[in-house]
This record gives sequence, structure tokens and C-alpha cells, in this order.
Amino acid sequence: MSELIIKLFNKKSRFGGTREGYSVLSGIAGLSCNLLLCAVKFIIGALSGSVAITADAVNNLSDGATNAVTITGALLASKEGDREHPFGHGRIEYISALIVTFSIFIMGFELAKSSVIKILHPKALTFSPWYVAALAAAILVKLWMAYFNNKLFRLTDNINLKAVKQDSINDCFSTLATIAALAVWVIFKSALADGIIGVGVAVFVFISGIDILKEIIGPLLGEPPSKELTDELERIILSAPLVTGVHDLIVHSYGAENIIASAHAEVPADADIVEIHDEIDRAEREIAEKLGVVMCIHMDPVVQGDETLMYCREKTAELINEYDSRLGFHDLRIIEKDGEKRLSFDVVVPFESEKDNDEIKRDLTLLFGDRLKELPADITVEHSYTGE
Repeated sequence: MSELIIKLFNKKSRFGGTREGYSVLSGIAGLSCNLLLCAVKFIIGALSGSVAITADAVNNLSDGATNAVTITGALLASKEGDREHPFGHGRIEYISALIVTFSIFIMGFELAKSSVIKILHPKALTFSPWYVAALAAAILVKLWMAYFNNKLFRLTDNINLKAVKQDSINDCFSTLATIAALAVWVIFKSALADGIIGVGVAVFVFISGIDILKEIIGPLLGEPPSKELTDELERIILSAPLVTGVHDLIVHSYGAENIIASAHAEVPADADIVEIHDEIDRAEREIAEKLGVVMCIHMDPVVQGDETLMYCREKTAELINEYDSRLGFHDLRIIEKDGEKRLSFDVVVPFESEKDNDEIKRDLTLLFGDRLKELPADITVEHSYTGE
């Protein structure tokens, strides 16, 4: 059924087959299911006189509000850039996922609070076949919703859909816990189990919420790009015949489908600048066409065949490796400053380094001053922006 719904949506909707389209489909399907559950539970609650079933119906209404957030977030995230937001609105996707995650935490908090009250003040439970039937039906519907959203998540890698999927799974566990507590009451006449089981489910809900929150916070704060993306960006840039190296690769994400990147490409200092420009321009276009990334490449001229510079490069590699083999360097040049020739280069430090950048710069400046006296070193210490 899930495949049929997706196929029909892709055929009939103008959003069909798009990232925002699948989010809208998730929201519509979830809203429809929750409204259906709400109506059925209200009817069963009215016929049976069960306040518990009626309360569950209200809970499905609040779940429907979460689905509405998913739809709204998808539509807003798909908006093109404007004067106020020139990089687009893609990050709204993460904000709507945050709202869904907060609803998970609210559910966990309410469940924990009511469960603790039940442990401190256990009360007899009322068994009703109508109630169990309504709960069982809810579990089946929520299980399908979790499966459906997981399918859409795999198609889009949209964290919003993963949060909605987890919300449905949590609802299943919560409802299953209620059925289990009723079974314990019928068999053993123990009301205490209701609260104990509820606390266990609340802990599960909180843990699942924290896991989803971690995945959302990463792109919002600015996480490093995937190694697959950085490797492919470097491969395309290095495919230009005159490019001999790449460094200072920086990738910014303004939503999953709006990525902007920049890099420094090392090129021979004596090559024709127009030819270099043409090659870099071609690389930028290829990256845009193949990866959908807006790329800006800066040219770094590298002097080749200079014996003094070659010696300095070998000596720099030797000294840096001696100090810490995890460090790398690039952009090595001999410059003239205040009438004095100096060695200038950048050092790349892993985030796992025990020393801070200032300490590393101080240590390396002293080491080079002692071992390479003829050329004082101007050293810039930085971290990689790709997380490597």
C-alpha cells in the first residue's frame, strides 16, 4: 500500500518525486491517520462511556498538529532565496524537525509525570474490551505510519521524516505499555505495574528524542561535510590539468539541497592566468552540474623548480613531522617582509590535538628559528573545515 500511495502521489501532485513533496505526503498521510483515529476513538468513547478512550482521541488531535508542522515546514523550506534570505530557506526543515522533537519530549515528560503519580498513588484500573480494541487499532495504524515515514526518510534522508517516524514508534510503545498494564491488572490485580511500565516507556521516549535532537543540532550548528562529498569535490578540482593541489576546502549547508563551497587550488605560478581561469571555471561548472554545489575556487600560485623553495618544502615537512606527524601544511612561500626574506606557510591541526593553536604556533616558530635560521618563519595555524 505504501508503494501505491507514493506512486499515485508522484503521478498526481506537482510536488511528486521532490524532497519537499515527500515531506508533504508524510504530513498528509499522518494527518489523515490521526484524524481517523480521533474520530473512531470519539465514537467508541461515546458509545462505551469511556473517558480514557475519549482522552486518547484528543491525543491524536495533538499528533495531527505535529503532521501539520511537517507540511508547513516542507513548503517553507522549498521557497527560493529572496532579499532577506539569499541562500534560500532550506534550514526551516531542521526547525520543523526540532518542533516535532520537542513534541516527543513533551510526550515523555507527561508520561513520566503521570507514571510517577501512579506509582505513588496506585489506583484500580478499569478493563474494557472496547478500550483494548481501540488501543490495538491505534498500534496497527501507528506501526504503518512509522513504516511509511521510514520509507520516505530513506528516499530523502530528511531528518524531519525520521523524527515523525520516531514519534509514531513512541506512540506504539506508549499504547502497548497501557495494554500491558491492563493485562497485569486483570491477571494479578496489581495497579503498581501501570506506573512502573510507564516510567520505562518514558525513559525510552526521552532517549529517542535526544538521539533525534543530536542529528538536528549538527547541521544547524554547522557540521563537517561527508567524506564522500569532499573527496568528490577534490577529485573534480584536481582533474584540471594545471591544478596540483587543493586545500582550505570549506562547505556550507543552507539546507540539504543548497550547498555552497569554496577551496584554494594550487597552480603553477608561471602558467597562463587565462588558461588557469578557464580550467577552474570548468571545474566549478562540473561541480554544480554533478553535485549541485555552488563552488568558488581561489587560485594559489605555487613556484615550481626553485631549488631554495624545494629545500624549504622538504625541511618544513621534516620538522613538522618531527614535532607532530598528525599535522599537515600548505601554501608554503618565500616572501619579503620589511626588507627581509621569510618563510610563510599554513599548518593544519587535527581537532584531537592536545595543544591549542597558539601553543603549537609558538613551539613551531621556536623550532624553525633554531633549525632553519636563514629564513624566519611566519606560521598560520588552523583546523580543517572538513573535520579531518
